[in-house]
This record gives sequence, C-alpha cells and structure tokens, in this order.
Amino acid sequence: MTTRGAGEALLGQELLRAMAETGASSAMVYELAPDAPVLRLTALSGLPPPVLVPWRRIALVAPSPVAVATRRQTMVWAGGHQQLAREYPRTAVALPYDFALGAAPLNDGTGCRGAMVMLWPAGHPPELSRAERAAFETACRRLAALLPVAGNPDGPQVVLTPPVRTADPDEAQAAVGYVERLPGGGCALDLEGRITLLSSGAAELLGADPAQLLGARPWEALPWLAGPGFEDRCRAAVISRRPASFTACRPPDQWLTFRLFPDSRGVSVWLGATEGEQDPGARWPTEVLPLRATHLYHMLHLAAALTETVGVQDVTELFAEQIVPAFGAQGMLMYAAEAGRLRTVGQRGYPPEAVEAFEGIPLSAAKSPAVRALATGEPSFYGSAEETEHDFPGLVKLTGMAARAVLPLIVSGRPVGCCILAYRHPRSFAPEERKVLTSLAGLMAQALDRAFLYDTKQQLAAELQAGLLPHRLPSVPGLSVAARYLASTRGMDIGGDFYDLIRLGEQQVAAVIGDVQGHNAAAAALMGQARTAVHAYATAGAAPDEVLARTNRLLADLDPDLFTSCLYVHLDLGTHLACLASAGHPPPVLRHPDGRADVLRVPPGMLLGVAPGTRYTATTVALPPGAVLVLYTDGLVERPGADLDDGVADLAAELTAAGHSDPAGLAEAVLARRGTNTERLDDVAMLLLAPTADRPGDDG
Repeated sequence: MTTRGAGEALLGQELLRAMAETGASSAMVYELAPDAPVLRLTALSGLPPPVLVPWRRIALVAPSPVAVATRRQTMVWAGGHQQLAREYPRTAVALPYDFALGAAPLNDGTGCRGAMVMLWPAGHPPELSRAERAAFETACRRLAALLPVAGNPDGPQVVLTPPVRTADPDEAQAAVGYVERLPGGGCALDLEGRITLLSSGAAELLGADPAQLLGARPWEALPWLAGPGFEDRCRAAVISRRPASFTACRPPDQWLTFRLFPDSRGVSVWLGATEGEQDPGARWPTEVLPLRATHLYHMLHLAAALTETVGVQDVTELFAEQIVPAFGAQGMLMYAAEAGRLRTVGQRGYPPEAVEAFEGIPLSAAKSPAVRALATGEPSFYGSAEETEHDFPGLVKLTGMAARAVLPLIVSGRPVGCCILAYRHPRSFAPEERKVLTSLAGLMAQALDRAFLYDTKQQLAAELQAGLLPHRLPSVPGLSVAARYLASTRGMDIGGDFYDLIRLGEQQVAAVIGDVQGHNAAAAALMGQARTAVHAYATAGAAPDEVLARTNRLLADLDPDLFTSCLYVHLDLGTHLACLASAGHPPPVLRHPDGRADVLRVPPGMLLGVAPGTRYTATTVALPPGAVLVLYTDGLVERPGADLDDGVADLAAELTAAGHSDPAGLAEAVLARRGTNTERLDDVAMLLLAPTADRPGDDG
C-alpha cells in the first residue's frame, strides 16, 4: 500500500508522462469527492494555480467540459476558442485565450474516479490525431488506477515540469552575463508571475530597486502596471503558449515595449524603451491592451443576468442594455433563424428601412452578413466602411454603420440566430475583444434558445388554457353571472383552476368551480377531464352529491397522481333554492340582498381522485333575488403564512364593504382590493351567481 506522499509522487509522474506523450501544454486531474456530487482539483501542471481557483470544485451538473465528460463517461473536445464558446460559453468567457481542450473520464474498470483535462497550445489542429487520442486514453487508465489520493488541505498538488537541463555555476553566471549585455532589459517570471531573475537594465527601465522586484509580481509591485494588462497578457501567454507583446507607459511619459515568451515553467520577458519613433522591433506584433475593467464588469454582469432571463424579449433587452454600451456600439440587431429565414427579435439604433430590408430573407441568400455568419458558423469583424462595402455593397449607405461585429448564435451545431453590433465610425477589434464577443455569443445563443422554448411553452399554455375554459358562459334568463380568471405570475401561465355554467332546463342551471393540484400540462389535462365529467353527469340529471361521487370514481380510475377540489351548485330559479356539494373546496360566500356577506359552511367532503368509493353530502340554501353566491378557488384567499379561514373571512368582509351589488361590479371590487397586478403564487378563479326577478342574464 503506497503512502500519501508516494501516491502523490506517482500521480505527478504520470501527469508529466501524459503531457509528454500527448504533446499537451498543461493538465489537471479532478477526483470525485466522496461526500458530494462534486469534482475537486487534485493535481495540475503547466498552469498557474490562481487561474484555477474558480474551478477547484466543480459540481457534476455544471455545464463545464470536465463535468460533462464525467457525467457522460466520454471524451469532450474543443479544438479552439470558437468551439469552446459555442459549446461551453461560461468557460470561454472566463478564459478568453487561444487553446485546445480535451476532457476525459478516469475509470479504472470498477467505476468512475474523476476526470482529466488537458490543454494544447494555440495553433493545434482542430481535431486530436489518432496517436494523441490513444495516448490520452492510455494516460487516463493509468491515472485512474492511482485514485483516490488523499486531499491536500493547502490546495491541489502542483506538479512542476523538470528543467530542460541543469547548468553548473560557471554556465549560470555566463547566462547572467549574456542577459546583462542584451539591449534593453530582461526578466524571468514563474507561472504565477513572480520575478525570479531580473537584469539591471530591466530594473532601470522599470524604475525600481531589484530587491523590491525579485519575488514579487510586477502588477503588484509597480502601480503603473496594476491594471489588467500585464497580468492578463502573462496569463494569455502561459495558457496559449504563444508569444505576446504590448506597450505600457511608465509615468510620466516613458513608453516601454514588453515581449513575452512562455513555456511550461514560466515566462521570459524582454523590455525596451520606445521614444518618439516606431518600436525598433516592429516585426513583433504589438497588440492593444486588453479590455477595460468596465468591459469585464459588463461581461460578468451579463453572464450572471442571462441566467435569470426567461423570454426572448428579456434576452434581447438585456443584451442591448449591457453589451451595446459596454462595447461602444451605436447599433444592434438580433435575429432568430426560423423556418429557413431570418426574423428580427430585437434592434437598437438601426433605421426602419434597414431592419425591413433583411426581415424574412432566406438563409440561402448571400447578401446579408448574418446569413453568411450562420452559413459558416464563424464570427466576422468589419473594421471600416471599406471592408463592409467590399463584401456587401450598399450596406453602409442603407444602415449608416461603418464597422460591425457579426456573431452567429449556435447551440450544439444548430443555428439559433445572429447578433450584429454596429458602429457608425471605423473601429478595430482587438484579438481579446474578438474572443470575448465570441464567448458572449455562446452565452447569448444558449439563453436565446432557452427563451424561445419558454415563449413557445407560454404560447402553448395560453392556448391550452383558453381552450379548456369556457369561451362564453350561457345566457340564462333570471340569472346574472360574472366570471373572472387570473393566471399565476410564477411558472407557466397554465393551471388547474376551472369553472363552468350548465343549463339543465328552463329554470334549472348548474354551476361548478374546481382546482386541480399543480401548474403544468398534466394539471390542465386533468382539469379538462374533470370539467367534462361534471358536465356530462350534470346534464344526465344526477343530484349534486351524485355528480361529485361519479366524477370522483372516474378520476380515481384514471389514477392521475393529482387531486382535485370541486364545488358543485344546482340552482332552481323558480324556487330560488341552491343545492351545494363540495369535494374539499373552499366554502362559498353568500352576499344577502341587504349587503351582508356570510361564509356558507358546506360539508367539505374528500378531494376528487383520492378514494373511489367516497360519498358526498348536499346542502340546500335559499338564494333569493338580490343575493349573490360567490364561488372561488383558493388562490383568491390563500396568503403565505396566513390561515385559510382568515382569508375566507376577509373575503366576506370585502364583499360586505363593496359598494356594488351586481356580480361584475363585486368581482372587480374584490380583485382591485387584492391587487390584480401583484405577484400571485396560484391561479385565481371566481364565479358569481345572482338570481334576478325577471330580467335576462348577463355574461359579465
């Protein structure tokens, strides 16, 4: 049995071996936690540990490559940043650098132990070669056999790659002399950015004491390098293994050029002064500084806010409010790809004729930037009117926009839509900005896809609800009626509340109100069955208690795993008597002709669908002209933390205090007092019945 130290040493050796055999630049081992569905970072190599702080523990349900690989027990591959942005936008937003990524489960044959993630440098082919894949899979089997490894309370094991070679003291001193003789200055950073070697020329250019800088990170020791520029460039160089360069100003006006050369152990930095003329090393591409901190804030805010959006309008408005100003755009177009055509779902700053010109164009057309982006699946950036005009003649004049970023919105290889950020004046798009916009497009695509699904469900819910509830209550001479229905403000706009008015004869009428447990399509379907059953048994001439008993047997036989409350009323308009039977429904309220309102204590009975042999009791009350019988569902009287009886008593008091006597006026008065625009945790249905002396009924 190996000791903890020996186990960690073997794990480190195998990790380095895996990197060497696959050509990966860095690697991480994640181990399944024994006490929770979580992957915890156990070992890493080739990356600065601070980069992985947000990913030290990853939930198995997370939409990240390592979690997906573990859940599905298969290898996950992203051949570049664009693919990562499309499939794992959250990871891509946090790491907007060039690299290829592979994640695979660690399975020792008896079960999954964790997963390994490997990164390859920028420029890796879009797919793993057969040899690389075989080496990756072999490494996973070897590493799985070494797990579990006892956790390190101080964090994951950091496995350093061995030096290329070891120098003797004379050679080391000669290397220092070599660095000192170079023009400008040089320094070496470890993977975490700490200065491990500093030439006197570099210290002079940086304007600091070497003792102050050795062992420190430049962006922490030098205030003028404290912005995101230096740290982000070092991180980008280490992760992508690609040389980088940029310029920065040492106060008051000394411009310095930094060139970064990374490997698996750190970064070599050359720096030189740039005074009034073009950098003498102009053959090295000098890029602009990364995005401003305000851009980073907007990106993180958008990523968080997108998790709370529900409908398409929410998504497009959020993007317009957060990203358009953050990136200085003057225009935004958001398209959906539907039935082979473009449909505009949101726009800002575009003239109406420009929006109209591309509305509904087929995805087979070639004259639109959005169509081209969706066809290729690749984002495109046009920095000037000339670039735009070259590919799309007349577009600049039509839109008034010179530059634009065209971002296809793709989910799992399927085009969802396209977003265009447009600018009235020429504009360059820095590489970092392009990566961030591409990552945000991935987040937008997933949010928009969810929003389309939500809107479709909402439309289906509204149509289903409208189809199940009566479009119009029958007009009954001698009876005034009002019905109201308010959907819950949470979840789908569909529920199980129902009501109906059934003509049984010239002076006989039945009224029913009910509530099926739940807020989904199953509840709505059961509601339709219950309403149909009540209607059928009522028209067959069954008494109120028998209507409920038969409906109960039917619903119990259907075994829907949902229960239904119901109140059935048989009205005789000739005798002005009402016979009521209840199946666990809230009691009705009777408003007398003198305005006084009482709660009718009808025997509640058992909910429908619970026990097939349940018997129900009928109660008869007088319902003279001028009285109003109020039926309702519990959404009208229930309040969190309050007793239901108190809610019913409050309703009776409101009906007593109301200044109306007609059903429609009473319904509006009650709903107004309870706030029709406030949040509702449940649906609300009301059915108010008022016998009249001889006037015709009113639908309300």
